[in-house]
Amino acid sequence: MRRRDFLTLVGGTAIVWSLTARAQQTALPVVGFVRDGSADASVRFATAFRKGLSETGYFEGQNVRVEYHWLEGQYDRLPALMADLVRRGVAVIAAPGLVPARAAKAATATIPIVFGVGEDPVRIGLVASLARPGGNATGINIFVQEVSAKRLRLLHELVPKAVRIAVLVNPRNAFAESVVSEVQKAAPTLGLQIEILNASTIGEIDAAFAIFARERFDALFVAAAAFLVSRRVQLATLTARDRIPAAHGARELVEAGGLMSYGTDLADMFHQVGVYTGNILKGAKPAELPVLQSTKFEFVINLQTARALGIEVPPGLISFADEVIE
Repeated sequence: MRRRDFLTLVGGTAIVWSLTARAQQTALPVVGFVRDGSADASVRFATAFRKGLSETGYFEGQNVRVEYHWLEGQYDRLPALMADLVRRGVAVIAAPGLVPARAAKAATATIPIVFGVGEDPVRIGLVASLARPGGNATGINIFVQEVSAKRLRLLHELVPKAVRIAVLVNPRNAFAESVVSEVQKAAPTLGLQIEILNASTIGEIDAAFAIFARERFDALFVAAAAFLVSRRVQLATLTARDRIPAAHGARELVEAGGLMSYGTDLADMFHQVGVYTGNILKGAKPAELPVLQSTKFEFVINLQTARALGIEVPPGLISFADEVIE
């Protein structure tokens, strides 16, 4: 074989390999992952989701492609985003969060949807029943409202002298009203006075803390919301500055400097969303995958913050905590 012919053969083979690799990459099933909050605040959750996928035999970049879409509170992006995912025919829409789940359900009746929501998915129309969802959606039900009352009780045990409690809520969060209702029902039984303050932007968080300082509340209860988790550094800075004991719904805020958190183990929810997404990629039908009920909760205390606030944590609470941050 002449050298020129050999080089032509080698060059042609390289082109074929390149085209084949590109075709294989394009042929990978695509998962559209849609979540409120930000990427940097959700590293643990994305890792848990990928772990769930891997347990079903799917590895990102090898045999599945995941497109991550972080809303960062910009819910007005959802209609166009969901329309694009539907137009391109993604294999699965993973929607851990009530607002993305509802938007996905409104956008398609055929593409499988895996949700993680804090509301009853039957009551809000995502599925026909928990045992047999019956449509194109299934997922995990976490108990956001139900644990709010218990978090308030734990805050009361941790700071028993606190009577006037400010409750910070993102009003754009789909289950904000139900969380507020649970807290308002629990407060009188504990002898607590509740004041509701709304914040859905960075500026509104600053404005809320200006009210805290002026009104001199005894403690802060932060309602669970992805946007507020994404603002964990801002919240930790402000609570430390104003010396406010704060109870949160997610451990990330305690790791950033908050006093305590109690709520569903969100990483476990994301893990289960990943498992169900992988099962559907393997051929399972959402209509036949029962909605799972979250059973993992975590109570985290930051002892360093407690000491800075002059709070002596009762030994009973320390023994009850899933994690104590020194």
